[in-house]
Amino acid sequence: MGIKRGTTLAAVAVVVALTATACGGDDTGAASAAQPVAAASSQAGSGDYGAENAAGTGKNTGAGSAAGQLAITDNEKIGPFLADSAGLTLYRFDKDTAKPPKSNCDGDCAKTWPAVAADDATAAAGMDPALLGEVVRSDGTKQLTVAGWPAYRFNKDAKPGDINGQGVGGVWFAFAPDGKKASKEAAAPAPATGEEGGLSVAKDPKLGDHVVDGKGMTVYRFKPDTAWPMVSKCTGDCLAKWPVVAPAEKGEGIIEKNYLVLDRPDGQKQQTVNCWPVYTFTGDKKPGDVNGQGVGGTWYAVAPDGKLITAQ
Repeated sequence: MGIKRGTTLAAVAVVVALTATACGGDDTGAASAAQPVAAASSQAGSGDYGAENAAGTGKNTGAGSAAGQLAITDNEKIGPFLADSAGLTLYRFDKDTAKPPKSNCDGDCAKTWPAVAADDATAAAGMDPALLGEVVRSDGTKQLTVAGWPAYRFNKDAKPGDINGQGVGGVWFAFAPDGKKASKEAAAPAPATGEEGGLSVAKDPKLGDHVVDGKGMTVYRFKPDTAWPMVSKCTGDCLAKWPVVAPAEKGEGIIEKNYLVLDRPDGQKQQTVNCWPVYTFTGDKKPGDVNGQGVGGTWYAVAPDGKLITAQ
């Protein structure tokens, strides 16, 4: 493989643009698939890349220079992150996939975010060497992966320690040493009920299988919301009682399709399950509480496939 695995160790509706085939509602509250999308999300286009053009245009530029001996660098804003042998930050792209590994940054995207070649990469001291791998890009070159995620540099990082790519477009993030997104939260111990704020599935005697957040708190849906277009109608005072679920890793048992992030006009990013925006409830005080179930006849726990759980 070429990789050396070192042993050193409500006023405003929230709308997102989706393709005509995605996010078709299939239960209460779904809008017609023919309904137009009112506004475009920053998830598409140049905002994803911090450069002139969107990915997929032009020729795949292939994997660039190798990373060599990786190092773990610390930053007061984002905590520990991975850098290559030259001290340049390594990044991951939310629109890629880790299972299976796949890069979705080609063409102009790859000019702004050069892929890191898989050759001669050695794990940093303090990280698990087994996290390193490789993926074959569409042009046949091999790109380094960390925990399955393809690795990139950012062409606006000029010197060691620069993290100018962190958070660009809401989809680019420096690698934490474990392959997750670098952040102060990521540096903290993961909650016992999920990985790093990730969503997972819990079982309740009355509700059955339902989605919970990384702290084990029940996740809810709001019936007036829609999945196509992807719209949250919980704004203002509503959000004080029903905080949005921030972008989160998807745990085992949650539906694969349409696990997307909603860009809200208020600047928050909200996780969706099968395109339905999800929330927690301030009335729930401990893991396992389901005090939000049925509130106002509009708030219900969420099944692993994103549907409402109305049975009690």
